[in-house]
Amino acid sequence: MKGNKKISSGYIYFFGSFGGILFGYDIGVMTGALPFLETDWSLSNATLIGWITSAVMFGAIFGGALSGQLSDKLGRRKMILLSALIFALGSLMSAMVPNLGEYYLIGVRIFLGLAVGAASALVPAYMSEMSPARLRGRLTGINQTMIVSGMLISYVVDFLLKGLPEAFAWRLMLGSAAIPAIILFAGVLRLPESPRFLIKNGQLDAARTVLSYIRPADEIEDEIATIQSTAKTESVAAKNTSWATLFSGKYRYLVIAGVGVAAFQQFQGANAIFYYIPLIVQQATGSAASNALMWPIIQGIILVVGSLVFLWIADKFNRRALLILGGAVMGLSFLLPAFLNVTHLNSNPMLIVVFLSIYVAFYSFTWAPLTWVLIGEVFPLAVRGRASGLASSFNWIGSFAVGLLFPVMTAAMSQEAVFAIFGVICLLGVVFVRFCVPETKGRTLEEIEQQGTHAKETETLAASEDYTE
Repeated sequence: MKGNKKISSGYIYFFGSFGGILFGYDIGVMTGALPFLETDWSLSNATLIGWITSAVMFGAIFGGALSGQLSDKLGRRKMILLSALIFALGSLMSAMVPNLGEYYLIGVRIFLGLAVGAASALVPAYMSEMSPARLRGRLTGINQTMIVSGMLISYVVDFLLKGLPEAFAWRLMLGSAAIPAIILFAGVLRLPESPRFLIKNGQLDAARTVLSYIRPADEIEDEIATIQSTAKTESVAAKNTSWATLFSGKYRYLVIAGVGVAAFQQFQGANAIFYYIPLIVQQATGSAASNALMWPIIQGIILVVGSLVFLWIADKFNRRALLILGGAVMGLSFLLPAFLNVTHLNSNPMLIVVFLSIYVAFYSFTWAPLTWVLIGEVFPLAVRGRASGLASSFNWIGSFAVGLLFPVMTAAMSQEAVFAIFGVICLLGVVFVRFCVPETKGRTLEEIEQQGTHAKETETLAASEDYTE
């Protein structure tokens, strides 16, 4: 950050969350490119198709974990810039892959995934540290709006390019992902560093300047004092923090909650829809997947509308209540097609797509945005970078597993049976939220950390009482 030139809060929040575009655009662009790639290279091996699709998620597992550690040392801003560069390079390399270079493409997409995973961990952490507690849900939710907007834009681009020759169409689709990465890099050049990172590293004047962009003048000194107090308390512990520390002592309760929600979000099967909706429609109707590219656009519109609904309700309803509602409806949306299929009541093959649309609608304003809101809120300052990276990695492990296994599973069993499995996982996620996730709405990051400490004390007391009995 150069000088003291005023940077508007709108600019900070817009480009602070713009990294979500990278993730969303890559999901969407592969959805449209895959049918053309399959035809161009005559791909029929379900495992190979799964690897090409999910390679980005495999790379993201490591990108998320590494970025968490590096951002604690280098800062959120520098790591977002590096992610944008890697994403732009990986996108261009994907477009220039040699003909029939399946394994080369897989390797390039793993490299690309490093940037996607890093962005998925860095953006929520940055946004939560820049946002006031009263608006954190709404402002962090902008990340989800960026993700789904990126998906919708790429769906539209895919649809517009579908008339090109197959060999050229999918290359242009994948290469176009470099455009949002370049925009992100240019925008982040003017972004300030997170005030919490600056205070943690002794740069009080710089932190005060950043807070003057995004807080009323009478709140700045109180917030600095609060952050300093927490940072001082955690400084000794932070020096001794390791991966084992995340699941020990007062951190365990909050880390399990954040990592668990991140993992459930993906194992619930959302990316099976987003990556494979043309193939799902093809299996349901028998028409070519390349002729079903309007369906991704419909799903994208639902996602964008849902993300806007979330921005409206984010700070009006408790986080846990929305997660429980969304998970219950999502689970039923997956289980009902299987029930209708077993009872022979499903006469229309497109009914499964209708239920999937209901799933997407509720996912879009509950689990999709709230997962990242919680990841940004629930982890204590001393372990936030590492814990956010771990949560992001578990999220990507689930995304990778779903992307890889979905075509294999649908080759071995009916689509209804596959989605029924995801439905059960959705309901298990509801149980997890009910018993393992704290409420974080309207609380400062420091208050949430205190909640984790109280939970640990309660756990210790309960264990002591059990022992004495």
